[in-house]
Amino acid sequence: MSDTSHILLINPNSSHATSEMMQAIALKAATGRMDVAVATATRNPPMIVNGPQLEASAEQVIEIGCEHDGECLGIVVSAFGDPGLSALRERVDVPVVGICEASMIEASRGGRKFGVATSTPDLTDAIAGRARDLGLAHLYTGIRCTPGDPITVAGDEQLLRQSLGEAVRECIELDGAEAVIIGGGPLGQAAEQLQPMFDTPVIAPIPCAIERLMGMLPGEAQVA
Repeated sequence: MSDTSHILLINPNSSHATSEMMQAIALKAATGRMDVAVATATRNPPMIVNGPQLEASAEQVIEIGCEHDGECLGIVVSAFGDPGLSALRERVDVPVVGICEASMIEASRGGRKFGVATSTPDLTDAIAGRARDLGLAHLYTGIRCTPGDPITVAGDEQLLRQSLGEAVRECIELDGAEAVIIGGGPLGQAAEQLQPMFDTPVIAPIPCAIERLMGMLPGEAQVA
């Protein structure tokens, strides 16, 4: 395997534990077709929980992506607001996808109505903005959030799973969502755990981004 035959996952949060978790999910989604390296931001919070933090995180996402341009086959921006995505695409020669973008495209497939369940209520406007940017606002049923401090909730695996499960249920039963995205890279494990609880599709953003990026790569590149 050459040095360039991998995907780079950028974690805009500064938590290395989150990076390791997201890398593991991405590797599982790649199913041996491609290696996945990870790069972690250093100047951003351990967990991005509001709009100003999301906007500020874009700067280092762009820096990291540009540093690795030519060293990887493609890049995943692994924070749910897709910080720096458009600007990074303009500056690198490899394909770049965001986990919010990829999951919304997948959730809306076939004209499905979709909602988002997450632990970060202060990102509601940013998430709705991504649906508008992608031309999917007419299918977006809205967002349901877990109660309590996002960082505290995310740090308690059982509480996170239970709270997100209730948010998913509200998206389906109250909002009419036909698919529900778990909105956040740091919530990746919970996204996988929740699907068996529902007949409605529960969309995990990181696997969506890996599949979308793999589809953009030349066929001969898709060998680990």
